[in-house]
Amino acid sequence: MRHILYRARALAQALALGATLALQAAAFAQSVPDMDEVLVENRWAKVTRGDYEAELQRLPAEIRGGFAFSGKRVSELLVRLLVTKSLAVQARASDVYKDADARRRRALELDRVDAGIMIGKVEDDAAKAFDARKAQFEARARELYLVSRDRYRVAEQVAASHILFDTKKRSKDEALKLAQDARAKIAAGADFNELAKQVSDDPSAQQNRGQIDFFEKSQMDPAFSAAAFALKSVGDVSDPVLSSFGYHVIRLDGRHPERVKTFDEVKESLLLEERKKFIDGQREETVAAIRNDPFSKMNDSAVGALVIKVDPELARKATEGSQSK
Repeated sequence: MRHILYRARALAQALALGATLALQAAAFAQSVPDMDEVLVENRWAKVTRGDYEAELQRLPAEIRGGFAFSGKRVSELLVRLLVTKSLAVQARASDVYKDADARRRRALELDRVDAGIMIGKVEDDAAKAFDARKAQFEARARELYLVSRDRYRVAEQVAASHILFDTKKRSKDEALKLAQDARAKIAAGADFNELAKQVSDDPSAQQNRGQIDFFEKSQMDPAFSAAAFALKSVGDVSDPVLSSFGYHVIRLDGRHPERVKTFDEVKESLLLEERKKFIDGQREETVAAIRNDPFSKMNDSAVGALVIKVDPELARKATEGSQSK
C-alpha cells in the first residue's frame, strides 16, 4: 500500500510540474518579445534578445527546448556572445584587416555563414512543402507500413516479481536453501513483494519490492527469462532458478502476447521519417545542382601545382635510410 501511495504522490507531483511548465510555455509563446531589447552590454558591444535567439538556433534541436530552464546556461551563453561581439568590434576598429590574409579569412567565414543560412532556408521551405502535402505523405506512410509490418512487430513480454539470493555473498547451496525457504513461505501465504523487500539481495527491492515491469525475453539473463516466460498463469511462482546473479524465486505478474503495432501507433514516427527524408533530399538536390553545374570549370594546371609530388625512388631511399639507423 505504501508503494502504491508513493507512486500516486509521485504521479501527482509529475502532473503538477507538467501543468506548470505547460502554462509557462503557453504564456511565453503568447508574448511577443522585443528582439532589440538589450540583455547584456559593455563599453564595446551589446547583446540583444535577437542575438540570443539566433544563437539558440545553432544548438542541437534536442537540447534547444530545455536550454532556458537553466539560468546558469543562459548567463554563460550571453557572456560568450558579449565576448565574441566585443572582440569583433575591436577587430574592426584595429588595423587587423589591412592584412590581405585576414581579409580573405573574414570573407570565407562570411561565405560559410551565408551558405548555412541558405541551407537553412532550403530546409525550411522543404518542411513547409512537406506539411502542405501531409495527406499525400500519410498515404505513402500507410503503404510503407503495409509492406514492412514485421518491422513493427513487438515480441512477447512479461512482467514479474522476483526475490534474489546472491551467490557472490554465499555458497550456491546456501543460496538455494534460502530460495527454497522463501518459496515455501510464499506457498504458505506470505506476501511475495513484502518478502522481497525484506530478504532479497537485489538492491532495488527496497524501492520496487521485487517488481519488474514488462520486458522481452532478450532483455534479461537467459536463465531468468526462460523461467519467467515458462510460467503459465498470472500469480504462478517458479521453483528456485539459478542465473548469473544467484538464485531467484519468480512470480508471473502479467503477459503481453507478441503483436504487430497498428498503423495509428506508428503513423507519427513514419511521418517524421518521411519528413526527414524529404528535407534531406531537397538539401542534397540543391547541393548536387551546384556540384554538377555544367558551367563549373577547374583550372587544372593551377590545381595541379597545389599537389606535392613525391619521387617514389627518393621516398624509398629515404625510408630505407631511416630504417637502417
